[in-house]
Amino acid sequence: MSYTPIHKEYTNGEVTITWEPHKCIHSKKCVSGLPSVFDFEKRPWVNSEGASTETIVKQIDTCPSGALGYYFAEHKEENTADITSEQLVEVIPNGPLMVYGNIQVKLPDDHIINQSKVSAFCRCGSSQNKPFCDGTHKKINFQG
Repeated sequence: MSYTPIHKEYTNGEVTITWEPHKCIHSKKCVSGLPSVFDFEKRPWVNSEGASTETIVKQIDTCPSGALGYYFAEHKEENTADITSEQLVEVIPNGPLMVYGNIQVKLPDDHIINQSKVSAFCRCGSSQNKPFCDGTHKKINFQG
């Protein structure tokens, strides 16, 4: 059985917003920071025309999990250049284990997926999206 993570794209012609829901930790920084673009109540939930390209990019840069990303139309291949080849691991108090950089993740079915930029891994044990964090640690008041 093969696992292919969902990858969606929304464009305004200048910038393409990428969304990988399996990485999302539901911090809601996107929705609270730029509701004219990111609105969970609407379909599609991303309105790439809802703000200027500069404003959208600035907001996406605040995404702690890397679930939201972007690339510019003329620089799709160049966008990965800013991703470090080294990795950094950060333990978030009462939250996930954040891994920054390019990594490969081997899933229980032996399928390997490539992760880049930021990955959030579950520490509370209650995620429905293991090994990735889905934000459940907030709901269960995880301490650790």
